[in-house]
Amino acid sequence: MIRLVSCIALAICFPAAASDTPPPTMASVLEAATAADWRKPDPDNTLYLELASGRVVIELAPDFAPRHVANLKALARAKYFDSLAIVRVQENYVVQWADPNAGDIDKRKSTGELPRTLPAEFAREIKAAPGFTALPDGDVYAPEVGFMLGFPAARDPKIGKTWLAHCYGMVGAGRDNAADSGGGTELYVVIGHAPRHLDRNVTLVGRVLAGMQRLTTLPRGSGAMGFHEQPEDNVAIRAIRLAADVPVAERSALEVLRTDTATFAQLIQARRTRSEAWFIEPTGKIELCNVPLPVRGAP
Repeated sequence: MIRLVSCIALAICFPAAASDTPPPTMASVLEAATAADWRKPDPDNTLYLELASGRVVIELAPDFAPRHVANLKALARAKYFDSLAIVRVQENYVVQWADPNAGDIDKRKSTGELPRTLPAEFAREIKAAPGFTALPDGDVYAPEVGFMLGFPAARDPKIGKTWLAHCYGMVGAGRDNAADSGGGTELYVVIGHAPRHLDRNVTLVGRVLAGMQRLTTLPRGSGAMGFHEQPEDNVAIRAIRLAADVPVAERSALEVLRTDTATFAQLIQARRTRSEAWFIEPTGKIELCNVPLPVRGAP
């Protein structure tokens, strides 16, 4: 039997196990989850990055970066990314892909009528944001952290802003020094310890749902910041496609655990206070980027 014992100051109630029942674990929470606790990613906001090693599935975040996401979708449909390459693999940091000739105006790949740069979308107003499932523990980068629409997010009620957080697997739009110098023509994925210092300094556009192993196992670049020094070291991109444009039979059938449910609150609590037999110290706290975001094959 599960009973609610308290509600934290952020107005999120977390379940605690009754004394006559074993504390929940992540495995038991997921086992008890119902079909309503899972959602299918929207094909209109899902990208497939196709590499020689296989597919990487990326869920886009139009609620946080609408202009960048719209541009990414248009670039994918224009086949802009086809034949570009992964040009940077930095240990404990990011994998980045771009046009290897981006620095040469005469040789770089054309974006046609699509913009190469856009105004930054680092944060958005809280009042226009969707529901927020807050964590009960503190954070050094933001007054409040939690999850919105399946994405790790932070917010500051004093300034009325909310933003996505640089957790493992998050996807950002690379830029130069100017805030409006990115637009989605080059993207990176976080493959190491969460670089939260980048929050509100880069436009985050989504997160990887599946295929992270195809990025994390790539050979590290030998140049500064992990860039490949030789063209032959770049990893070719076969294509980036919007899932909606791929035949249904060829799509990746996935489901994502919703982050706005009692089941997800139970999962957070199970990860805060580890009750598996191996643990000596249950900790009793958890940071934003240590909360797992479960993805499974669609039944």
